[in-house]
Amino acid sequence: MRDVLPELMQWWEAGETIGVGTVVATFRSAPRPSGASMLVGPDDTAVGSVSGGCVEGAVYDLAQSVVASGEPVLERYGVSDDDAFAVGLTCGGILDVFVERVSRETFPELGEVAADIEAGRPVALATVIEHPDPTWVGRRMVVRPDVPAEGSLGSPRADAAVHDDALGLLAAGTNATLTYGPDGERRGEGMRVFVWGFAPKPRMLVFGAIDFAAAVAKVGSFLGYHVTVCDARPVFATTSRFPGADEVVVDWPHRYLQAELDAGRIDRRTVLAVLTHDPKFDVPLLEVALRLDEDVRPGYIGAMGSRRTHDERLERLVEAGLGEAELALLSSPIGLDLGARTPEETAVSIAAEIVARQWGGSGERLASTQGRIHHDD
Repeated sequence: MRDVLPELMQWWEAGETIGVGTVVATFRSAPRPSGASMLVGPDDTAVGSVSGGCVEGAVYDLAQSVVASGEPVLERYGVSDDDAFAVGLTCGGILDVFVERVSRETFPELGEVAADIEAGRPVALATVIEHPDPTWVGRRMVVRPDVPAEGSLGSPRADAAVHDDALGLLAAGTNATLTYGPDGERRGEGMRVFVWGFAPKPRMLVFGAIDFAAAVAKVGSFLGYHVTVCDARPVFATTSRFPGADEVVVDWPHRYLQAELDAGRIDRRTVLAVLTHDPKFDVPLLEVALRLDEDVRPGYIGAMGSRRTHDERLERLVEAGLGEAELALLSSPIGLDLGARTPEETAVSIAAEIVARQWGGSGERLASTQGRIHHDD
């Protein structure tokens, strides 16, 4: 929903009715992840995508029908690879798409939810997408940390179960379709609930105000990160040099990282790109980063430098008392072997390694591999 939220809010605020199709579950090589949304506006304009073009036409027609009837529909798209062209899902994956009618009347909480998302405040949206009682389907509950839930899915028991699970998904910043018994029983089937977890953007911390940092910041922003560039040298750490960053900080890298940790602004979704390749900056910084407990340690810690710089850095880190297990967490030299030379090419190399680490990719050419293209979440 995040990608289509501006258009959705424009129509919603104008009092229009919109058909919204959302991917709520994927199987095999599905082309789009859960949470991907497509809108059909009041002027029949289509915005967004649920399948990268494979079944948009079918979802478009279904959305128009749902707007007319007011009855939400859960539809599955997907066939075997041999027959995929006949249906349109050419990748052979499987998508569950929930299509609903959205307006001020059907979703009065949307304005506050959108404001939370825009401001980076954590908020989760739970929607019943399947239930033996059709009157439950489409009911919503808005979940925020430390405050009572808004809305109801159908019963106090169901609300309590989904509320707890939604808070867990929100903490992880993920979406999921959850299965319960008809009244929210933990063991049972019959009710399926899709939970959007709108956590603040994951963070990318780029240390070192060099030309490569400007390219990395731009790519990081493109990938959806909130990008911070940090350097202790004020003459280099300026917003004019890093227009692709969300913020530029003048501070010693290790001191800034420790302050962000103490403030609770670092988590497993955070990525660190250490581009200083200067021991007085990167060794103290990496000492802090590599010694963190797993629950707060960034999911990716990479450091730039030549093979010689890497070897010398490892020696200094060993002298500082870091062990093999801690050093194994460091991606250095940073990036994948793409033969990159320019700052922009190097930024792509770094981004590729971050994506591969996140989703379990090998970094090899797909043409030389076998099996599924999309890895499991």
